[in-house]
Amino acid sequence: MSSSSVSKVRRPAVAGAFYPGRPEALRSTVDQLVAQAAPRPIHGSLRALIAPHAGYVYSGPIAASAYAVLARASPVPRRVALLGPSHYLGFSGLALPEAEGLETPLGVVRVDPLAASLPERFPQVIRSDRAHQREHSLEVQLPFLQRVLPAGFTVVPLAVGRAGPHEVSEVIEFLWDPPGTLVLVSTDLSHYLPADEAREMDTRTSGLVVAEDFERLDADMACGYHPLAGLMLAARRAGFSIELLDLRNSSDTAGDPDQVVGYGAFAVVEGRSGSG
Repeated sequence: MSSSSVSKVRRPAVAGAFYPGRPEALRSTVDQLVAQAAPRPIHGSLRALIAPHAGYVYSGPIAASAYAVLARASPVPRRVALLGPSHYLGFSGLALPEAEGLETPLGVVRVDPLAASLPERFPQVIRSDRAHQREHSLEVQLPFLQRVLPAGFTVVPLAVGRAGPHEVSEVIEFLWDPPGTLVLVSTDLSHYLPADEAREMDTRTSGLVVAEDFERLDADMACGYHPLAGLMLAARRAGFSIELLDLRNSSDTAGDPDQVVGYGAFAVVEGRSGSG
């Protein structure tokens, strides 16, 4: 979609830094990452994904494990509710941009009309261009979506500030209600630990995520703690299960083992596996 078809567009902030800035290189990079991914199989209908949001050289292979599952999903989502942490602006609640479209080097993704109703329905949802202006946690997911989903999908982009699990979960539950909606939570896991310590912490964190034990999750375990805890609560309430797809850290991809960032990919599925 061209930017001329919407009146206000959020321009990319990290193209050429977190991911390639040229369309040809970006398409090739994303396609190769997804083709090389080997996620664990899921046991049910896909309802949500959890994916990391660092530079593609570091977290791209782990994010691709989530998107490889999405590439095989049926039915194909038409709308993606995209929730990620706010790294640069502190605020309370969840923030929509004023923009009607989000641009990457691959084109513009339209913001779904459903987004406009959220501030009227939920007092914790606000509008803030500042919350989205520099934020990468949502932006880095868009090229993957653009390559995996058919053209024409829309997004509900929510930067999540200080918001409790119940505040986030009720928004997710509302967004899940219309057919054809996938929820995507963007989060990294541990930060700046030695690789062995990071693996231990991330293994513990992934166990809590799979158990939907948001009460024992804390902000030191995941930078996207607020949206992640809300999704875990929403999944528990809906009777959905969360399944681990991939768990690695930056030393497994391109980073220094003395200070790593942890990355996990998970799928929320409707229909529990035999392990319950």
